[in-house]
Amino acid sequence: MNSPVYFPALWLVIAALIIGIMAILAALSYFRQTIGKDPLSRSQFQRQMVLLQQMRWVLSLLALAMTATGLGAWYLDTNQKAAADAEIRAGLQPKYDRSKVWEAPDPYLAETDEHAALIAYGRDLVARTQDYFGEKGLVRPGSINGMNCQNCHLDAGSKPYGNNYFAVSSTYPQMRPRSGSLETIPKRVNDCFERSMNGQPLDTTGREMRAIVAYIQWLGTGVPKGEKPKGSGLAEVPFLDRPADPAKGQKIYADKCASCHGAVGQGLPIAADSPRDYPPLWGDKSYNEAAGLFRLSRFASYVKSNMPFGASYQNPQLSDEEAWDVAAFVNSQPRPKHPFLQTDWPKIEKKPFDHPFGPFADTFPEIQHKYGPFEPIVAHHKK
Repeated sequence: MNSPVYFPALWLVIAALIIGIMAILAALSYFRQTIGKDPLSRSQFQRQMVLLQQMRWVLSLLALAMTATGLGAWYLDTNQKAAADAEIRAGLQPKYDRSKVWEAPDPYLAETDEHAALIAYGRDLVARTQDYFGEKGLVRPGSINGMNCQNCHLDAGSKPYGNNYFAVSSTYPQMRPRSGSLETIPKRVNDCFERSMNGQPLDTTGREMRAIVAYIQWLGTGVPKGEKPKGSGLAEVPFLDRPADPAKGQKIYADKCASCHGAVGQGLPIAADSPRDYPPLWGDKSYNEAAGLFRLSRFASYVKSNMPFGASYQNPQLSDEEAWDVAAFVNSQPRPKHPFLQTDWPKIEKKPFDHPFGPFADTFPEIQHKYGPFEPIVAHHKK
């Protein structure tokens, strides 16, 4: 009964038979009424009238029986399919292991989830954000810069060490020093829209936010509450014993990055006839100074495991020094200003070592907080 054509064909047969039976019943009813109008005919065909009435009952019962049989078959098949899906889902549930690099759940779990449509929409919003909020967006046109969520969260937030979402559901809500408040997943999503996308926040009760949250929560399937699995977020890059060098980074960018992101960081089309672009890395269409990637350690970690195209944490294409230096070059280029400079980090002692804007709870200069060396700053705050 699991054939995709079984029930459509079954219901077509049942519908055809029931329509035929109803037509016969209508004809029988018309014939009885015609005979009943004439007393002589009614007397002459009394036995036939009784037989017609019995035929009507038999045909009516047959129509009911066929309908009941179809509904019963549908009910049994639905239950069998639900049981089979439940068995398959149970076998595909991720098993948490702290020692193993975590990966995204099997897509079948999303396809058979009770919120499957919402999860699929959420993934599409993350992968193709421009289609919904970009210059010609379907939902709210012109409300973000020239980037998609997955430009920072690779493979729609599902790539190990690709700034993924694996630990979001398990660790939120959480107190975050940047805002000095308890943050929910919708608050964190809107942070990205206002900082990395340099745009407007989403309605936290709207379908788009609910879809993105549903997708993020699905990606965290199997991760116990409070746990941060191996492979989540980014892989840290060891500190340099010198400041990161934008001049060295400029050459690395020209050699290894410009072919995709453009000579002046404006981004380039993925294909000549494609509306999708490699993202702009600086300028008005890129992330602003409040974005996480504007911190040098975040950008260096991101490119080390993921760039140039085709790189992974298992097969990096940049050395540690190259990652730091290209991060210094990109983040020394002009971009939209920090819109939350006066409200972020209400407790300045909680600022990260590479937050590039003072004041600081130490005596290290602002330029060292931006480019390093960072080890002396970290060591100072460990005392």
